[in-house]
Order: sequence, then structure tokens, then C-alpha cells
Amino acid sequence: MKQSKILLLSFLFCIGCIHEPGVTVVHSDTGDGAKNKLRFLALGDSYTIGESVKETERWPVLFSKSMNDNQILISSTDILARTGWTTANLLSNVYSFKPAENYDLVSLMIGVNNQYQGLPIDQYRNEFHLLLLESKKYTGGRSRRVFVLSIPDWGSTLNSSDSRDAISREIEKFNLVAKEECAKENILFIDITPISRKALGDRSLIASDNLHYSARMHQLWVEEALPQVKLLFKSE
Repeated sequence: MKQSKILLLSFLFCIGCIHEPGVTVVHSDTGDGAKNKLRFLALGDSYTIGESVKETERWPVLFSKSMNDNQILISSTDILARTGWTTANLLSNVYSFKPAENYDLVSLMIGVNNQYQGLPIDQYRNEFHLLLLESKKYTGGRSRRVFVLSIPDWGSTLNSSDSRDAISREIEKFNLVAKEECAKENILFIDITPISRKALGDRSLIASDNLHYSARMHQLWVEEALPQVKLLFKSE
């Protein structure tokens, strides 16, 4: 029990902290400079910025590489995300972020800190929906160029089983809201939560901080998302 409490306090420090306001966009060149390549924007929190993994191991960077390997050429990957962000934090930064041109693809993965901090699920629904609308704006209004990854079940990273069931149930409620809001806007929802639970039986899927996920897990999310996102381009 003592060890569980220490882990939860550490997790609070990692994903529940408050950061200074302002927009910080992390840019990665993920192509070789050829013409007519696509621009990708990933919005989120610690899982998107890749807490405790290398820059090259963040799932958005791995995703762009896999898209390039599949002849859907992404030249640049921008990440607007920070450890500890809730939907409200992300939304305030999104409102301040005014790119010079539209993106060709936008992803959204947000909500773990809403759940962790015990914020109302109705608040999550309202703010998540606004984030979907802003994500569409970044693509010039193309809902089929936006996709959402579900919230991972962070209880799978805990050594103690004391809180896992409660965490899992709450995560499912938040993900159901996200799925419902995506359906309203005709936006692709990709459920990677079952994949996150594989960490229960495979500690190599957990990062060195014992709280977030490793590069191997990020790659598994990419492998789940890739074929579904590819269909968005084929349907146009």
C-alpha cells in the first residue's frame, strides 16, 4: 500500500502538474524535402509529447515515419502537447495557436488528466467537442483529416492492483464520451485503450519512469492507427 501511494504521488507530479501558459509547438522534419508532402499536427498531453521517451520514439513521429513508408508522404510533424494538460489547458493553447497555413492531418489524444484530477465528465464532453471543432479548422474544415486516439488506461502501469478497476471504469466512461463526440463530427475514433492494458503483462511496454509508456507501446499505437488513417486518404 505504501508503494502504491508513492507511485500515485509520483504520477500526480508527472501528469497533474500546472505549467506556464503559452503555446509551445515541437517541430520535427519527417520527410526528405520532396514536393507535395503533407503537414501533420498532433494535439494532446504527456502521451503525445512522449514523456520519458526520446523525440524519435514519440508516437506522432513514429506515425509519420510509418505513413512515409506507406507512400503517404508527411514532410513535417508538429506537436502541440505538454505533460499535465487537461482539455482546458489544451484548448487555451489551441486558441492561441494560429498557423500560417492549414494542416493536412490532425490528431487528438486528451483526457487522462481530466480523469486523474476528478474533473466533471460533462466538462470533458464540452471541451473535447470544442477541441474537435478546432482540429477541423486546422485542416480547413475537413473532418476526414482528423482522427482521435482514445485515452490509455494508466492503471496498467501501477504495480499495485488496488485502484486498477476503478481507474479502468473511469477511463472507459471518458472514452465513451470521446467516441460519441467524434461520431457527431464524423471524425475517426481509434481505440488504443485495450493495447495500453498489455502493459499489465509486459513491463517492457512501460517507460523508465514506471508511469508512462515506452517506445514499444507508442509503436503499437501507431500500428493500430495506421491502417485506419490510411483509409481516410483513400476515400477522398
